[in-house]
Amino acid sequence: MKLWSKGFEPDKMIEQFTVGRDRELDLQLARYDVEGSMAHIRMLESIGLLSADELKVLLEGLGEIATVIERGEFTIDEGIEDVHSQVEFMLTARLGDVGKKIHSGRSRNDQVLVDLKLFMRDRLRDIAAATGRLFDTLISLSDTHRDILMPGYTHLQVAMPSSFGLWFGAYAESLADDMQLLLAAYNIANQNPLGSAAGYGSSFPLDRAMTTRLLGFSTMHYNVVAAQMSRGKTERAAAMAIGAIASTLSRLAMDVCMWMCQNFGFVSFPDELTTGSSIMPHKKNPDVFEIMRGKCNRLQSVQNEIALLTANLPLGYNRDLQLLKDIIFPATQEMIDCLDMATFMLPQMKVRTDIINDTRYDYLFTVEEVNRLVLSGMPFREAYKKVGLEVQDGTYRPNREVHHTHQGSIGNLCNEEIARKFHTLLDKISH
Repeated sequence: MKLWSKGFEPDKMIEQFTVGRDRELDLQLARYDVEGSMAHIRMLESIGLLSADELKVLLEGLGEIATVIERGEFTIDEGIEDVHSQVEFMLTARLGDVGKKIHSGRSRNDQVLVDLKLFMRDRLRDIAAATGRLFDTLISLSDTHRDILMPGYTHLQVAMPSSFGLWFGAYAESLADDMQLLLAAYNIANQNPLGSAAGYGSSFPLDRAMTTRLLGFSTMHYNVVAAQMSRGKTERAAAMAIGAIASTLSRLAMDVCMWMCQNFGFVSFPDELTTGSSIMPHKKNPDVFEIMRGKCNRLQSVQNEIALLTANLPLGYNRDLQLLKDIIFPATQEMIDCLDMATFMLPQMKVRTDIINDTRYDYLFTVEEVNRLVLSGMPFREAYKKVGLEVQDGTYRPNREVHHTHQGSIGNLCNEEIARKFHTLLDKISH
C-alpha cells in the first residue's frame, strides 16, 4: 500500500531502489508517527474536520497501535512502503473508512518531518544524558586524583607539571563546551513543522499552535517553506554537536592509549579490560580505546556527509533527503555507545602515583625554579637565563614542590564551577 497510489504500481526495481532501508529505519520512527497523528487528529476535530465520536475512535485505534509498538511487535509489512503507510493501513483495517481521514491537511513531507523532529529531540536528550554520565565520572576522577602529579607536554616534549586531577577535569570542561552545541542542535530540532504539508501549507484552517502545544515543541517553524528547508539542517546541526563530543572523546582515547604504552606507563587497566596478541604472550592492548578513537573520528565525518548530500538541493522536498536517515540514525546510537563505554572504563583505570620521581622528568620543574627566583626579586629574564644555563651545564637540580593556586590550576581545579556550567546546559535539554 502506498499513500500516493493512483491505481498503478511502480516497477519492482524502481521500488527497491527508492525505498532503500526505509522499512528498517522507519521502525525507530513508529512511536513518533503515532504521537504526531494523535496530535494532528485532535487538531482536526477542533476545526471541524472530524467529529468528537470519530476522534474518540481514532485515538483508541492509534492507542492500540502504540501498545503494539511499545511491546516491540510492530513491523512494516511486505508491500507497505514506510511507517506512515503501515500505521494508516493498520488503523483502516481496524476502523474502516474513518481511518482514512487522519491524513487530511498534511503530507508525508510534514508527517515525516514531525517524526524526525521528535526522534532527533529524544536522541539528543539521550546523547546529553550519556554525556552527563561521562562528565560526572570525569569530575569525580578529577577530585579523587587531584593531588597526583604527572608530566605535562607541549610538542610531546616534557614541559611543566600537570596532575591527573587537571587531566580528567580538562576533558570534563571540554564536554561543557560541546554541550553548548548539543543545546543549539536540540533547540533547532525542538520546532514544529506540522501543518507545512508538502511545503506550501494547506487551505484547511489548521491550528498549528495547537499541535505545537500538544507535541511539546518550544515553538514552530512558522514559514511553511522554511519548515521543509529544516530537513537536513536539523540533522546537520545534530551531526555538528555529535562531532564536537566525538572530537573530545577521541582525544581522550588517544591519551589513554599513549599513557598505557610502556614508554609512558602512566595508567593501566585490569587484564579483563584489555586484549591480547595471537603471537606475543605479553601483550595487553588498549583495543577498547583504539576502537573508540576510530569510531569517534568517523563520527566527525558525519556532518560533512550530510553537508555534501544537501549542498546543491533546490527549494522544496527532494528524495535525496530520505538518505539522511541512513547517516544520522546510526550515528546517534554510536555516539551513545562510545560515551557509555568511556564511562564504564575510566573508573577502572589505575594511575601511577610516583611518575614525577623519575629523573627523566627533572626538567618539568624549571619554570617553577624561574618563578621562585622572580618572587625572590630577580628580574624574569635574568632568572630564565640562570636556570637555562644550569640546564645546559648539567648543574640544574629540581625542587619538586609545586604551588599553583590560581583558578583552574593544579591546586585550584574549580571543579564545582565547571560542574555548575555543565549542568546548567544539561538541564536546558533534560527539562
